[in-house]
Amino acid sequence: MKKVYIFSFLLVTGLILSQLVPHVLGDNFYSFKVFLDGLLYISLAFIMINVGREFEINKKQWRSYTKDYLVAMGAAAFPWILVALYYLFFIAPPEMQIWSDGDVWKETFLLSRFAAPTSAGILFTMLIAAGLKHTWVYKKVQILAIFDDLDTILLMIPLQILMIGMRWQMFVILIVAILLIWIGWKKMNSYNLRQDWKAVLLYSAILYALIEALYRISTYFYGGDGSIHIEILLPAFILGMIMKGDHSTAPDLKSERAVNSISYLFMLLVGLSMPLFIGVDFDAIAAQSSSVISRIPMPSWGLIAIHVLLVTLISNIGKLFPLFFYRDRKISERLAVSVGMFTRGEVGAGVLFIAIGYQLGGVLLVVSVLAMCLNLLLTGFFISYAKRLTQEAMRETIEMGA
Repeated sequence: MKKVYIFSFLLVTGLILSQLVPHVLGDNFYSFKVFLDGLLYISLAFIMINVGREFEINKKQWRSYTKDYLVAMGAAAFPWILVALYYLFFIAPPEMQIWSDGDVWKETFLLSRFAAPTSAGILFTMLIAAGLKHTWVYKKVQILAIFDDLDTILLMIPLQILMIGMRWQMFVILIVAILLIWIGWKKMNSYNLRQDWKAVLLYSAILYALIEALYRISTYFYGGDGSIHIEILLPAFILGMIMKGDHSTAPDLKSERAVNSISYLFMLLVGLSMPLFIGVDFDAIAAQSSSVISRIPMPSWGLIAIHVLLVTLISNIGKLFPLFFYRDRKISERLAVSVGMFTRGEVGAGVLFIAIGYQLGGVLLVVSVLAMCLNLLLTGFFISYAKRLTQEAMRETIEMGA
């Protein structure tokens, strides 16, 4: 629970600092932003490598995971779609002509993807702390949360292609993605690489350097519009996926602290990366922005608070998708799985950061960030309720067997 509150505190702290630092640094802010983005990508890669390391399935029985993947896909898709539709029809003004403007749809669907992924790291840690490690709920949610994150990563590829447009660079990105997925599947859990936090951090820095080099070289030859920008989510996940799992040793407390510290830093940096939205002329910013949704007028803070509450509610309603499957289990267990997957965290924050990279901002970004903060603060309640549901199901099973 402490970790969740720290995540929320650091995300909010970063959000506050993002409104102060540009004024303090003045002309030096651009250099600071370049450094900040580098740290963000490296820490995001670090997190995704560790998510990939958790991905373990029996390839010989891959068909048995088909249902789980489809359920996880639905659990990721419904919150995403519901939030996107809410943004389009309840926040975007009617004069935006959303039915005829494709840019509005693609930008909104990219930004709202933050609502899709479950935070596997937070969820697993808290369920174990709640004493549920050996229950069906934990085992099922472990599979669904990883597939949930994987689905989010894979869907970012077509969303990125939509943002880039039909250019030859799109095919390069698609070929790289297909090649990475093929390598991940063929070589899953194959390479005995060092997996201590220092080694994983080094891999993250190397990945960032390679991707940044490709981006800068392509920008040099083809300009900004012709650059090749591969998002670090998939390469980092695949790298973690091909590492041979080592479960022979007990968790190292020092390493765990280092991993947590990097996750904390990431949440702070995500908050710091938010664009200015306090004390600025939104009409002037909208006129300069290439993003369509950034031109949505900023409402009062009271109305923003209502939007945050509703976005949190409808995104979690979408996460109830697993409730309609696994009919051989008690409804309380299926509900416990669904509620457990309400937890959000690093991957969703990573999606927001990627959206910012495409110059997406304004009221939709503010609502998204605050909704993520609220969801983090509610995580303890979600896990406590999931624990109670699981214990009720176990008690009913014991009573029926008596």
